[in-house]
Amino acid sequence: MTTITTRLVIARHGEARCNVEGRVGGPKTCTGLTDLGRHQIERLAARLAAAQGTEERIDAVCAGPRRRLQESGLLLSAALDLPLVTDQGLDGPRHGQADGLPWREVESAFQGPPQTHPDRPYAPGAEPWNSYLARATRHLSGLLDRHDGQHILLAAHGETLYAACHLLLGIPVSRSPAIGFGTSHAGLTRFERRQDGYHHTRWVLAVLNDTAHLHESA
Repeated sequence: MTTITTRLVIARHGEARCNVEGRVGGPKTCTGLTDLGRHQIERLAARLAAAQGTEERIDAVCAGPRRRLQESGLLLSAALDLPLVTDQGLDGPRHGQADGLPWREVESAFQGPPQTHPDRPYAPGAEPWNSYLARATRHLSGLLDRHDGQHILLAAHGETLYAACHLLLGIPVSRSPAIGFGTSHAGLTRFERRQDGYHHTRWVLAVLNDTAHLHESA
């Protein structure tokens, strides 16, 4: 018999203005969600709220500090009637002087996205991709320790999903330039820590980038 001891549910934020504009939306220039982005998160929130009386309940809602995460987290926490806990360490990469610039310009100068050369900053003052993964996995570990035995919902960046996959699935960081994961706006991903009858535990990626709530009729 298998028992689920802890769940980590990652909800990517809804569509943000910086996404529509194709700009690097760092802490200085993120202007939050679009109307569509809010609608996307409201649909996800309704789905999660409907499951609160089941085994898929949510016990805690957390978010990083960036504006689009906070707006997403507040919509989710209100629907679930739970407080929003902010973890400063679960923000996205620090973009340095790239903050606010068009991604096309940044990637052209770097000859690819940040993970192309994962140990190099992709702009002056930017956090190299592997440095971001190290920071994010450290804070995710702390979050899971603090909420051991609970079902946690995290409003996060797509990059945080990458960090969770490296941490919980044991994927070496050295593989980061060669792999990717689906990260749609308001997509839902669920990790489960499962324990078998012999007390062996392992993390399982049960759901990846589920967006069914965005396609159902209102």
